[in-house]
Amino acid sequence: MLRSEKNKKTLSDHRKSLQDLNKSYKESEEPEKQQLWEIINDELQDVLKKYSLDFSKEQMKIFNDPIHGHIALHPLLVKITDTPQFQRLRHIKQLGGTYLVYPGASHNRFEHSLGVAYLSGCLVKILHDNQPELKITRQDYLCVQIAGLCHDLGHGPFSHVFDGLVIPKAKKQKKIRGLPDDIPEKWKHEQMSVQMFDDIVKSLKTENEDVLKEHGLDDTDVTFIKELIEGAKDSVAEWTYKGRAEDKSFLYEIVANKQNGIDVDKWDYFARDCHHLGIRNSFDHHRLLKFARVCEINGRNHICFRDKEADNVYDMFRTRYTLHRQAYQHKICNIIEEMFAEALVLADRDLHEGKPEDMLKISEAIKTAEEYSKLTDEIFEQISCSNADNLKESRNILDKIVRRKLPKFVGEARLTDKNISKEDLTETWIAAVQKYNPTDPTVSLNAEELPVYVVDLDHGMKDKNPIESVYFYSKRNPTQASTIKDYQLSSFLPKKFNEELVRVYYRRTDDLTAEDKMEEKKKLEEAEKCFQIWCTDNFGLP
Repeated sequence: MLRSEKNKKTLSDHRKSLQDLNKSYKESEEPEKQQLWEIINDELQDVLKKYSLDFSKEQMKIFNDPIHGHIALHPLLVKITDTPQFQRLRHIKQLGGTYLVYPGASHNRFEHSLGVAYLSGCLVKILHDNQPELKITRQDYLCVQIAGLCHDLGHGPFSHVFDGLVIPKAKKQKKIRGLPDDIPEKWKHEQMSVQMFDDIVKSLKTENEDVLKEHGLDDTDVTFIKELIEGAKDSVAEWTYKGRAEDKSFLYEIVANKQNGIDVDKWDYFARDCHHLGIRNSFDHHRLLKFARVCEINGRNHICFRDKEADNVYDMFRTRYTLHRQAYQHKICNIIEEMFAEALVLADRDLHEGKPEDMLKISEAIKTAEEYSKLTDEIFEQISCSNADNLKESRNILDKIVRRKLPKFVGEARLTDKNISKEDLTETWIAAVQKYNPTDPTVSLNAEELPVYVVDLDHGMKDKNPIESVYFYSKRNPTQASTIKDYQLSSFLPKKFNEELVRVYYRRTDDLTAEDKMEEKKKLEEAEKCFQIWCTDNFGLP
């Protein structure tokens, strides 16, 4: 029997029970009638307390947010924000090195986290109000909001620079130097977010052992929150998550959606980042919220959207691509973040024998929440202001960033061969540089001064069309959902949903004389010509 049929039968049984209770109440005499009313009232109040999302009696705190306006947060969420582990997010730039190219992008992970908590609550409340049969409880609501609030606790200095560049570079250096490597494979900030959340719960319980219990939460709810932060994979045939039963699988798609990438985390950072970057946001999350609904698909509950919102959903994925193309993967942002990552790796004491005391705990800080809490963007100033000899190389790199002595951009091309690796690209580039005959005989090119970088751009699901993973329902049949048909989408949608860019930079020399600068200009011009020839030979580009 389908779950929906079971629900109908259960609701019918409940309705009959209530009718019998009403009949019994009407037939009773005083004083039994008054006693019966008190029993009924107490029972109903218990039900309302569990399933009502009315927190009007709670001492909510109001935050004035530039994106969402005045938002109210539950007292338990406020307790979490008022911890050192959470306040640390005030000192981590949302967009890392992008701030050094886009001056307006000065916002931090702190306000983004508040926004995600708010949108998490909005989506849960809409589902609760529109579909009472989902039996969403106050505990569910609080847990999802807390997960939204804490999902980014694990971000390191300059956000994605840390887990995307610093940690992989540190692992590589440990392997090269033969040092013991206890950094987990594919370490991501979500893992650290869970660790930091555990530390917050521990610190709150130290002050008040019943802090969670007072708000109706227990250890199962803590497990649920951590599962929400990491997200649930749809590929698992058997439901293995401990926080909630399978019938509430849709709750796992709100903060970190591993099924199709549509989650409130993106909704907030699209709106917030576009606002601070000065880039237009064509995606309307307010409208999509109104058309969210849970439907059963292949025996599991998923969040679906009205079919007429397909274009709006595509705009969401397109906004992601636009932000990566124009801002996150900007040619200057990328090279600044590469330099910053290089500076951190050079300053990491765990990559040196004896772990010198005048160096910094960086890669090893991920072992404990206490040490990780000290790791923020302020490490930039910490290195820059240090006099330690072992940090001299790092200081020099950061000084170049400050003085804008950055590698010069040589050129960029879209790769036409999907299967070519970065190693093969580098080899063909080195060969091209060696083979190149400069038009100016006084100039010679050195491949070591001309590094190659590869940038991946997509709509969120590599080379796949992300719309194909989203389910839509119709006005006539809101309980049945399916993927959208091609004829229901605009014919202007792209046929390809990802691309790879190859970029080459020229590492400039320090402290140049006027004559040297002229030579460098000539070298850059020759490098650009060499790059054009290389692109034509390898990618068929004119």
